[in-house]
Amino acid sequence: MAIAQREERLSNAFKALSNPTRLRIYQQIKDMPCGHMPDSGCKLVDFINLLKVGAPTVSHHIKELVNAGLIRVERQGKFMTCYLEEDMREELRRFLG
Repeated sequence: MAIAQREERLSNAFKALSNPTRLRIYQQIKDMPCGHMPDSGCKLVDFINLLKVGAPTVSHHIKELVNAGLIRVERQGKFMTCYLEEDMREELRRFLG
């Protein structure tokens, strides 16, 4: 990846994480998987309950995290589940390390 692309990608990630609600969502996915299995992800409804905000607000923040390449969202039946994008997590770790 070219240096300019990497810088743009990191800049977008940091911009997304500069919002306290998005940072909290990201940390929740990273630190405490919402299911019983390590790679189970977190459902949107979990964030609505955790953050005590409406579904449209949570959806907006999730969309920003997806657009920044920090997480991905997968539909599982009627639920949307969020997972970390491990390549971005590793890129952030290398940058900050």
